[in-house]
Amino acid sequence: MGVFPRFGGWITQNIQQPLKASTKRPESSSVSETDRYIQGPWYFNPAASPKEKAEIMKIDHVRSMSVYPTDPKYYDLAELWRQVRLWRSENSKHPWYDAPAKVKMKTKKGLCHLNIDFTLGWPPQAVYEMFTNPRNLNFLHSVASTYGAHDTIATMVLKKDGPRQITEVEKVLRWKILGYNGTIPIHVIIDENHQKVTATYKKVKVKYMKVFEGSWKMEPLYVDQQRLCKSRSRISEEEYKKCSGGKGRIGSKVTMEHIFQPSSLLNVPPVSWFIRGIAVKVTKALLQDLREYYLERTQFSQDADT
Repeated sequence: MGVFPRFGGWITQNIQQPLKASTKRPESSSVSETDRYIQGPWYFNPAASPKEKAEIMKIDHVRSMSVYPTDPKYYDLAELWRQVRLWRSENSKHPWYDAPAKVKMKTKKGLCHLNIDFTLGWPPQAVYEMFTNPRNLNFLHSVASTYGAHDTIATMVLKKDGPRQITEVEKVLRWKILGYNGTIPIHVIIDENHQKVTATYKKVKVKYMKVFEGSWKMEPLYVDQQRLCKSRSRISEEEYKKCSGGKGRIGSKVTMEHIFQPSSLLNVPPVSWFIRGIAVKVTKALLQDLREYYLERTQFSQDADT
C-alpha cells in the first residue's frame, strides 16, 4: 500500500487512461521481485503527450513510472490540488492535530473483529490513493523494523466497471517476533470504488488464516468549519467551500474493519490471545507511522514552498 514516491510530483501526476493489464511477469533478471507488479491498469497524466506516454512505457520499474492506480474520471483533480496547497499554506498558521485513534477488538463466534477509526490532515482522495497503491510501503518505519515488512509480488485487475475496480493482489509478509522470522503469503481480492473512496477485500488464500477480510472508507472532514463557518451542523462540500470563502481545508475520517480467524490449530488459547494482541500492536504502530509520514510530508511541502 509510497503515496508521494516523489512528493513534489505526486499531485501533478494526474491519471486518466488505463494501461493494459498483463498476466506475464517480467523475465529480465535485472528486475527485482518487488518491482514485478507492473500489471495494470495504471493511469497516465492526462496532460502527458503521446511522446511522454511512450517514454513512460519504456521504464522497466513501476516504482519509477509517473502513473497511478486510481481513475481521475471520478474525482475533481483541480480541487484535490487546491486542497493540497491549502494544507501546505494553512497548517503552519492553524495547525491541525489528529484526535487519538480508536482501536477496538472483539471476538464473536470465533471471528476477531478489529475496528479502527482515525483522522488524517490530508484530503480523502490522497489518503485513498495511499491505501490502494501497491507501491505505497515507504511510510512503514516502526512496523517494518519491529514486526517485518510487506512485499507486493503481483497485482492484476480482474474487472473494471466505471469507478469500480476489482484487483487480485499477491503479497508476502516477512515477520520477525521474539527472535524468530519467516514469511506468510497473502493472496486477496480487493473491490475498490474510486468515486466513493471505499474498498473491501477478501482472501483467496492466506497462510494460517481461515478467515481474512475487511474494508476501509474515507469520508471528508471539514476541519475549519468551526473557525470559518457560522453553521455547526453537517454541511456539504459545496456549502463548506462557500461559507469558508474557499479557505476551508478538508481532511479525512478513515474507518477500517479487519475480520480474521486463525486456522483451527492456532485458534485456541493462549496462541489465539497472542495473535490478537499482535494484531492490535501492529495496527497501532501502523497508525503512528501513517501520521508521522503525513506530518513529514506537510513539513516538507512548507519548506519547499519557502
